[in-house]
Amino acid sequence: MDLCHSGGIMVCFGCHRCYCRTDWLKVKFKKNMSHPNVHAKSSAKKFGGKPEDYIHLHEWLDETKAWFGDSLHRMFRHHSEGIFEMQERFGSEFTNSDGKIVYTRYVGEQHVMEDCGNYIPSAKEWVNNVATNQRPKWMIRPVKLEV
Repeated sequence: MDLCHSGGIMVCFGCHRCYCRTDWLKVKFKKNMSHPNVHAKSSAKKFGGKPEDYIHLHEWLDETKAWFGDSLHRMFRHHSEGIFEMQERFGSEFTNSDGKIVYTRYVGEQHVMEDCGNYIPSAKEWVNNVATNQRPKWMIRPVKLEV
């Protein structure tokens, strides 16, 4: 077993492209990680208003990236229970900058569906699938956002 420059474990794919585990996770999951700003732009496109109307909701859903640095951070809030927790925290509705009433839950559902392949899993589904070798597509294939 080799150690990388920071003392971490190296991951080798047998093709002379070796990464330390931390760098490998960045390479592997980079294409699957949407930034809260991208989600906020998507919400503004769908519900009206400006991205600034939505950014706090998307930042809250994605703040778990600080706890767990790859796409599995989603297991903490990207599920139906997390959406209802967001609604309790931020209120059931708000008025965007266009004067339209927007339901917080709808914004949460949009975010989760964008990150989980047009699917809203339950917390139980995350727990049941997080340690499996063959993960369902919703865990690994987000929707490509065109904003």
